[in-house]
Amino acid sequence: MQFKDKRVLVVGGTSGLNLGIALGFAQAGAHLAVASRNPDKVAAALTALQEADPGGQHLGLEVDVREPERVEALYAQLAKHWTSIDILVSGAAGNFPVPAAKLSPNGFKAVAEIDLQGAFNVARLGYAHLTRPGGHLIHISAPQAYLPMPMQAHVCAAKAGVDMLTRTLAMEWGREGIRVNSLVPGPIANTEGMDRLAPGEALQRQVAETVPLGRLGQWQDMADAAMMLSSPQASYITGVVLPVDGGWSLGGVSVAMSHLAQQLASS
Repeated sequence: MQFKDKRVLVVGGTSGLNLGIALGFAQAGAHLAVASRNPDKVAAALTALQEADPGGQHLGLEVDVREPERVEALYAQLAKHWTSIDILVSGAAGNFPVPAAKLSPNGFKAVAEIDLQGAFNVARLGYAHLTRPGGHLIHISAPQAYLPMPMQAHVCAAKAGVDMLTRTLAMEWGREGIRVNSLVPGPIANTEGMDRLAPGEALQRQVAETVPLGRLGQWQDMADAAMMLSSPQASYITGVVLPVDGGWSLGGVSVAMSHLAQQLASS
């Protein structure tokens, strides 16, 4: 998969899976822009991109996806460098395990604003900048969108909304040649989400044993999936919510749910 001179914006792309996706596209020849709230993470991500692709033309930008005016400013700044965006990856997210009975309205609101409202802001305000035809929007979802998990009521609600947003936008924007899909990461090693929901090496080994393919995922697995969906070979695929989880959502998720249920019982 080659993406020479394609323009890829990864929102939330300064750490974890999203940075991995950005690195994958950069190594395949794309021009990258990564954006997040934390200026230090933006700088570190830009350094990582330049190290992975020394000849590439990459940008680091700051944005808070919860604030539409900040998202609009991001696109205005990007327009000074790029005529359009070929691939837009929307991956900003927030999470913290908490029982629903102890989840404050502000806590629920914070996750909903980042995950769902943020996804809408990035998509809606990015719409005018997507290449026509051929533009591709990828939402980074989560298994909580369709697998209820204890201590994750806020994330389950927000990510379910993201997946429905994906399907709706795919219907509305398809006539203009814009495709919209969601990627759903399963248990991916060395990520903040994995460390929060399955803390400790022993529990992560247990999770890996429940994955039909017998291992935890790596960031490269997500990058490969993002590039596959963005390639010409996937030009007739839109509105898809694709798990990248080694088959974990077929049943292995019960281990993590059991651990979370124990946390709930003891809290």
